[in-house]
Amino acid sequence: MAAARPGHHDPCVTLHQDEVPVDESVVRSLLTEQCPRWAALPIRPAGAGTDNTMYRLGDDLLVRLPRTAEKADSLRKEQRWLPRLAARLSYPVPEPLHAGVPSTVFGLPWSVYRWIDGAEVRPDTVSDWAAFGADLATAVRELHALDLAGATRDGELSGYRGGSLHPCDEWISGALDDCRRTIGAEIDVDLLERRWRDGLARPEPSGPHVWLHSDLKPTNLLVRDGRLHAVIDFGGLTVGHPDAEHAPTWDLPPEARHAYRETLGVDDGTWTRARAWAIAAAAGGVAYYWHTFPAFVAECRDRLRAIVADVD
Repeated sequence: MAAARPGHHDPCVTLHQDEVPVDESVVRSLLTEQCPRWAALPIRPAGAGTDNTMYRLGDDLLVRLPRTAEKADSLRKEQRWLPRLAARLSYPVPEPLHAGVPSTVFGLPWSVYRWIDGAEVRPDTVSDWAAFGADLATAVRELHALDLAGATRDGELSGYRGGSLHPCDEWISGALDDCRRTIGAEIDVDLLERRWRDGLARPEPSGPHVWLHSDLKPTNLLVRDGRLHAVIDFGGLTVGHPDAEHAPTWDLPPEARHAYRETLGVDDGTWTRARAWAIAAAAGGVAYYWHTFPAFVAECRDRLRAIVADVD
């Protein structure tokens, strides 16, 4: 199994002010020091996301290294919780094989995972978008149905997705103002703000807390034979209300999104709040990564266009 797939970002480009530098020589030194049985295997870049840099190790392994000390908390969370969840899920998820510790060459924890073979979610890899949406809904239902086994919404499992929209209003309003300056000529940001406020106006979510992946965007899903095969990158794992879990469906074609909602039976209030979460993540991404991560900004712009075009 793997923790991530090849991304669209150059791992040598800095995204955050406090990043810890890493390259193939650093990875080799860590392996020699802590995992000598793997130290001679070939190492090659496997992409980078907003939180981690990845290197393929041989044919069957993946090394994941957090970009900053803050991002390291998510990696520790995977090391702690994924082995407990994996045995209770029917679909593959990342399998941590080694929990690396800080060293003189890299002062943060890091991980080695088993590689999961699969394709990225794209029009040429998904054969039936409605079936894919239903598959994703089934995977989400299974995760949400797991017993919390004593886990609570605090500490490392208290991610803002899973809570209320209202604490995010100030920074999302600022992000939408940034979007007006950068993409306002091509996307109706005023409409997006109205839909954000529609979510704020809905009653607060109720019901029991559940396990949440929190970032089910297409780059964190793997396809095999045209169908959903695996869910990866659980760095955002949290416990809370499920509204934000549904937000990445606006990254999918309408037929996938509609099948997902129908399969789960998501009510209007939850769906309106989910759309607001989708706006929040995308507007925040455009504002924060505008100068540093153009491929991710493009993904966020596509999501915002889909929300504007959505007739639900």
